[in-house]
Amino acid sequence: MKKIILVAISMFSVLVFGQAKKPTLMVVPSDAWCNKNGFMAEVENQGMKIKVPDFRKALLNDELQMVIAKINTLMADRGFPMKDLQSSIKSLDQDNAEASVKTAKSGSSVTESPFDRLKRAAKADIIVQVTYSISTTGPKKTVVFNLQGLDAYTDKQIAGAQGSGKPSFATEVPVLLEEAVLSQLDRFNTQLQKHFDDMFANGREITIRIRKFDSWDKDLDEEVKGDMTISEVIEEWVRKSAVKGRFTTSEATENMMFFEQVRIPVYDDKGTAADARSYVRKLQKYLAAEPLKISSKLTMKGLGQATLILGEK
Repeated sequence: MKKIILVAISMFSVLVFGQAKKPTLMVVPSDAWCNKNGFMAEVENQGMKIKVPDFRKALLNDELQMVIAKINTLMADRGFPMKDLQSSIKSLDQDNAEASVKTAKSGSSVTESPFDRLKRAAKADIIVQVTYSISTTGPKKTVVFNLQGLDAYTDKQIAGAQGSGKPSFATEVPVLLEEAVLSQLDRFNTQLQKHFDDMFANGREITIRIRKFDSWDKDLDEEVKGDMTISEVIEEWVRKSAVKGRFTTSEATENMMFFEQVRIPVYDDKGTAADARSYVRKLQKYLAAEPLKISSKLTMKGLGQATLILGEK
């Protein structure tokens, strides 16, 4: 009987892992490639001007479009769901998600770059940044490439592949790139899948900031629930709701709290991809209900960074 049970469990495991869900990817040109080729834009970040990749302008480059299309095809052929960069930009425009800075009544602000807004619109699990260059020797061309897999929620690199192709008489860059990338692709994909499998087992990583409006007549050290302070109530909620209770309280004062490495489920009860907004929205509702009745304003930066400002809506 035990042997039958063990065989059944083994067969179930094979089925589950054989049909393991793959992460959704979006391929974009890297900052380095955009800077080298003059596809940068200047934006204001809390009073300072910084340069960021201008993907709209970069996509006017026919060669880049073909490169992205080729990588999309290579990854899709291996079972990875793809989000197209150009389509995601159009979706962002249609959704009218143009605000880059949300300012609270207290004067504090949360800056969101154009790329952060794009990530929220696309909702890809992993961003694949591509850098490539072509060198010519006589009639032959050689491509040098670098692929970086970044967690779209944390911007941490979780996979990488670099290399160069053999000198070729091929003239089309996508053909050169495919020849060079293929030898590295399986290892790169294994790294991507390993990261995604870890997220399923241990949760997706986000960060949460708790702040207060200057106009609020309370602070986070005030007792509100028995002998518990507001900060202790919030920390207890995060502990109970985080996957396996995994999170780090990096800072906690009477005016702010900062939680890092908060692990949340990859999908919610409805099968929708969870993000920092949906997770912290539950905390917002919890604080607003009896007996706490604390109003708050929720602001976002990308998919994985949420700020909850207490005291007003």
